[in-house]
Amino acid sequence: MRVVVAMSGGVDSSVAAALLAEAGRDVIGMSMQLYDQRGGESFGSCCSIDDLHDARRVAAALGFPHYILNFERQFRDSVISNFVQEYTAGRTPLPCAHCNSDLKFATLVDRAEGLGAAEVATGHYARIDVAPDGTRRLKRGADSDKDQSYFLFSLTQAQLARASFPVGALSKAEVREHARRLGLGVADKPDSQEICFVPDGDYARFVEKQAPDGRRPGRIADAQDRTLGHHDGIHRFTIGQRKGLGISATAPMYVLRIEPASGTVTVGPKTALERSTCSVSGVNWISGVAPPGWTSVATQIRHRHPAASGRVRPLERARAEVEFDMPQLAVTPGQAAVFYDGDAVVGGGWID
Repeated sequence: MRVVVAMSGGVDSSVAAALLAEAGRDVIGMSMQLYDQRGGESFGSCCSIDDLHDARRVAAALGFPHYILNFERQFRDSVISNFVQEYTAGRTPLPCAHCNSDLKFATLVDRAEGLGAAEVATGHYARIDVAPDGTRRLKRGADSDKDQSYFLFSLTQAQLARASFPVGALSKAEVREHARRLGLGVADKPDSQEICFVPDGDYARFVEKQAPDGRRPGRIADAQDRTLGHHDGIHRFTIGQRKGLGISATAPMYVLRIEPASGTVTVGPKTALERSTCSVSGVNWISGVAPPGWTSVATQIRHRHPAASGRVRPLERARAEVEFDMPQLAVTPGQAAVFYDGDAVVGGGWID
């Protein structure tokens, strides 16, 4: 059976392809070119020209065809544009989730169909199983330190029916051992840590370059609306931020609120960051059907953040309300709130 494997050039997707090839699957490797590689621009340790070459070398070593798809326009329209718009609106974006749902799966499933492939496989640390009624369930990867189900909450039943995560049941150490066993040159390749299109981590400078007219300078104020200082743009701040505020205070201060209309950034003590509820928009329910009312879940509000017990209920227009059993710090607009029942993803959406 034919399968398309999304190959980033890293060890995870390379081993995913290798395991499928070993199992006798008819593998086709596909890599996404996300930038104009002729511009001399510096990229991160993901999706660079070197990564594309690594993917091609792995495919050649394993004996299956490999194609590079030019997704520059789609990546800019669906990922970079959202990233810039969110920061200039006082929100903190999550580009990896948008890239996975809006670009990788949505596009590669269509390409796979054109090639007669039944599945699209990736190197994500996540798992899929099938409930007795035939519903696909998205579950955490077996390696809790590498679990990436948080970034996949928006996958639909149609996409899950065509998705495969061959390394989801493995640990990172086991993945690297498979790569060494197979003699893959990427066996010890470091993991990508940064956002691929902001390799130096300077989000503010990137946003200013992409949207020079998007700056919204304003005041830095305390909870009593007393002016403590001024700033060069709300895109430089995120909820819960403590460093780089540009003010002096007798006690540590954190960003509590960002108001895009006025440009005011409100700061205060850490205790003021606590929230017991939040609203979520753009909600996707993995089963395809929203629960009838309040449902007990554990909600994860950031990647690598422990899921917090509580409950969620659906609202109209693909929205939901979350209540936490214990107040949570820095519930950040623009980030994802993903709902879990044990290790299964119930659904998720974007924090308002």
